[in-house]
Amino acid sequence: MLFTSIGNFGELFSHLWQTVLPTYISNTLLLTFYVSLLVLLFGVPSAFLISQTQLVSAMWLRWALLLPLAMPAYLVAYLYTDLFDYAGPVQRLLRASFGWQSPTEYWFFDLRTLEGAAVVLALVLYPYVYMLTRTALEQQDTSLLRAGRTLGLSARQAMLKIALPLARPAIMVAVTLVMMETIADFATVQYFAVNTLTTAIYDTWLGYGDMAAANALASVLLLFVLFTVVAEQKSRAGQRHQSNRPNFSDDKLALSFGQQVMGLVFCWLLVILGFALPFGLLIAMAIDYAQLEQLGQLAEIGWETLKISAYAATAAVALSLLLALFHRFYPKSVNHLPLQISGFGYAVPGTVLAMALMATFGPIDHWLNDTAAWLDWSKPGLILSGTTFAIIFAFVVRFAAIANGTISAGIGKIPHSIDKAPASLGVGLLATIRTVHLPILKSSVFVAWLLVFVEAMKELPAVLLLRPFNFETLSTFIYQLISDERLEQGAIGAIFIVLFGLIPIIWLNKNKH
Repeated sequence: MLFTSIGNFGELFSHLWQTVLPTYISNTLLLTFYVSLLVLLFGVPSAFLISQTQLVSAMWLRWALLLPLAMPAYLVAYLYTDLFDYAGPVQRLLRASFGWQSPTEYWFFDLRTLEGAAVVLALVLYPYVYMLTRTALEQQDTSLLRAGRTLGLSARQAMLKIALPLARPAIMVAVTLVMMETIADFATVQYFAVNTLTTAIYDTWLGYGDMAAANALASVLLLFVLFTVVAEQKSRAGQRHQSNRPNFSDDKLALSFGQQVMGLVFCWLLVILGFALPFGLLIAMAIDYAQLEQLGQLAEIGWETLKISAYAATAAVALSLLLALFHRFYPKSVNHLPLQISGFGYAVPGTVLAMALMATFGPIDHWLNDTAAWLDWSKPGLILSGTTFAIIFAFVVRFAAIANGTISAGIGKIPHSIDKAPASLGVGLLATIRTVHLPILKSSVFVAWLLVFVEAMKELPAVLLLRPFNFETLSTFIYQLISDERLEQGAIGAIFIVLFGLIPIIWLNKNKH
């Protein structure tokens, strides 16, 4: 991708730089800043309330605050636009109630703005911050807080001056994940007509037909991601996420009646706005507009989505398992590199990854066809860039890091003595892995497979650019309907995506308790 862009992007890239590219870059930076600020405002206080205070219904909120992760942001964007637009039910009710006749007679916020896109993205991405911050707070050594109390700090001062600073590395990791997701977002910003680098790449390639300029824009976007990752690592250099001696305690802050009310309103409002309300709107659409003839098309598209997601999840888990076990049994300093390198793809936006794969697979396909013609064989066609192979490959590259983390954590819990015991009885390495390690890792492997499967089902930008002709997944099908303002016809498919997104949340919460 980088090679294709250097020196080959012609006049279009120069024209973009002189006209709209500075706006694309500034919008990308502003959107990332606004979303990062909002997820901090949403995620950190909610994590603090759940983990450190005696908040009523905290047991329910503990997992309910994770539910927005199951909602694709572009779905929330459409549903809220439909709800709050001028022709939507909210403004119609206001006009009927107060006798207003035109928009000039009253003010109402416009959701289709950069700030509106930031709010929508923050509502579905704040669980990253909530989840990692809550975990960091719960695993801290409470003796540190008690030491602060003996030095004259109140309980709240100890939380603000000790607990939250100690959780800062985990918070920064979560914010970095949110920033990468924001930079990679395509459907939400395009629906709101907010021009960012991701929309510029898409328009330059498919609109102007200039792949070299699109590669150049993708390279700029990749630099943004690289800067984000490096800045996050530098910001927490030398810091630890938590104490080495975690001490779980039920000694939580008591809240007054007013604080209870404010905390409950804040937390439940996040759950309602991020999940319950949009999911309820989807169900209402499905009830009002579902038709039997739509079910056949959705079933066919859904089956194709399940197949490629299952293939990608299986390949990613197999790769992660192979590399993690290699590092386990051959723990030399350089043997961790394959596992680390295989996880780099998660930081690459789907749009950029699609551009890179097209820049790679396209020439290979042409070479294969030229070679076949030279040998007087029948041309194989586009076997890499023109089939679902490219989509599955992109899924594996993009989400291998998720499988790596889950499986590596599972392997890390296995005592090293178990590795050596079968060898002392004459059992070979492969037999040891098959009969000892794989049964122990069964749960970790399943969770890794499930997480990759769900992420693959929800992925949109890479599929939009890599899919063959006449091929749809549920995400691309629903996106096309949203672009045509016809989500009602695909509401059942959207519900299907959300329900699958809930599975890992429910499973992980069940295992926690």
